Amino acid sequence: MRSRYSAFALGDTGYLLDTWHPDTRPAALDPGRDVRWTGLDVLATTGGSLLDREGTVEFRAHHVVAGRVGAQHETSRFVRDGGRWRYLDGVTPA
Repeated sequence: MRSRYSAFALGDTGYLLDTWHPDTRPAALDPGRDVRWTGLDVLATTGGSLLDREGTVEFRAHHVVAGRVGAQHETSRFVRDGGRWRYLDGVTPA
């Protein structure tokens, strides 16, 4: 999760697409160059250990867009695919 946040902050779409599960990966990705990511809070995790096949990460990623402060709050699902963790999808908590 932290590496994907860093990739968003740096605009590294290649890494983001490479770490996205092929079943849900978009054909292209626009990292939003007008977004300045300012911090990441990992709020909760489930699974994700050495023997697990899946896990979740609830996070809040802080950003500034056009001078306005905001945050993205999501619970992301990850699955182990080919020995690597890949982002599957995410939902916004209620």
